[in-house]
Amino acid sequence: MFGKMLSKNLVMAGEGAPLFDDPSNYDLQYEDVSFKTSDGIKLKGWLIKGDEDKVIIQSHFGLFCSRAGYSNDVKRMVEGYNGDVKFLRQAKYMNDAGYTVLMYDFRNHGKSGRAMDGYVSWGPEEAKDIIAAVDYIHSHPKYKDARIGLFSICMGQGASVAAYGREDGLKNYSNITCMISIQPMDFPTFMNKLKLPGFVKNSAERYIEKHVDFDYRTNSWRPFVKDVTVPTLVIQNKNDGFLDKGFVKDVYKDLRVEKKMMWIELPVLKNQSFNRMAAYDWIGTNPKPILGWFDKYMS
Repeated sequence: MFGKMLSKNLVMAGEGAPLFDDPSNYDLQYEDVSFKTSDGIKLKGWLIKGDEDKVIIQSHFGLFCSRAGYSNDVKRMVEGYNGDVKFLRQAKYMNDAGYTVLMYDFRNHGKSGRAMDGYVSWGPEEAKDIIAAVDYIHSHPKYKDARIGLFSICMGQGASVAAYGREDGLKNYSNITCMISIQPMDFPTFMNKLKLPGFVKNSAERYIEKHVDFDYRTNSWRPFVKDVTVPTLVIQNKNDGFLDKGFVKDVYKDLRVEKKMMWIELPVLKNQSFNRMAAYDWIGTNPKPILGWFDKYMS
């Protein structure tokens, strides 16, 4: 019982990732778009229209999230934050600065298609989704020559990093010029930081193993950090409730590109999840470092 209940909150998006917001609420010009991954999963997104020579692709975090962000309206085992986290706020300031923005739902999230019976992989499988998103822009008649920046949040950054390690991956797209990585974390690190009793953790892992064809404890994006080929800004909240400072520092150390580490210190909130989610909320109201990095490498 513990295993089934916990696994649904650790590795299954389910109905916890609704599309609760819309670009029209921000007076943004956009169109609904869709594209397919290499394994045939149909992804849905918004293409918010700005300049045709610079495109930012935003990849959201996993579980209880969509391209729109995080909504508190959905009932779940533990409340994740004290309000909605609206990712269209950063799309708005990026678009106001001239950028076209592609926001899409990962497989099993929002309006995109299902895969692996609704299980997420925390990055390695979702790498196919970011590759499909980049290829969509790369093949688009208006944006095929655009410079591309990656705005990659938690599982989104795991997917982006894993995509650099694939033979058919992001290293094949010379028009990607930079990346912003928000709060990198893989599944083993997350499980360690949960501090669950051993029998609960083992029960969850046994249940997961019965339903997927890979080992979550070893199936990490972490080995592919060295394969990233573009300048990368890493942003991490010092008070993140799931922070493993050594893990983040090692990820940063292994980047073999021009890079910058930005530690932010947000007020401590009531629990682990709130303190992690605070950084996802922060990026929506702090455009200066975000636009500064993209402007530097996409102008």
